[in-house]
Amino acid sequence: MPTLYGIRSCDTVRRARRWLDGHGIAYTWHDLREDGLDAAQLQRWVDALGIDALLNRKSRTWRDLPSGRRERLDDAGLQRLVLEHPTLLRRPLLEDGDELAVGFSATDYAARIDPE
Repeated sequence: MPTLYGIRSCDTVRRARRWLDGHGIAYTWHDLREDGLDAAQLQRWVDALGIDALLNRKSRTWRDLPSGRRERLDDAGLQRLVLEHPTLLRRPLLEDGDELAVGFSATDYAARIDPE
């Protein structure tokens, strides 16, 4: 069963959830604010996609960080920052076995997920 990671207040996450629900696809919901993020899980995602593909530098959380916290960070520093502030992840993140999708595209979801 796929797991959808995000936050309730994100419009893109809401669209992804509506799409999954509308297509009768069962999934597990993981709220990054409420449920947090596990370091081992983040490492698997970074290994698969790279930290830059996961980090949302346009997010309010990123913009609200003091510039000293955002500058001159290596990958390990960025990962520590994401663990401290899980809402820095691009959303939604859909994990289905070894498959990962960042962001939402109805076409991409339809190609990735078999509702059967």
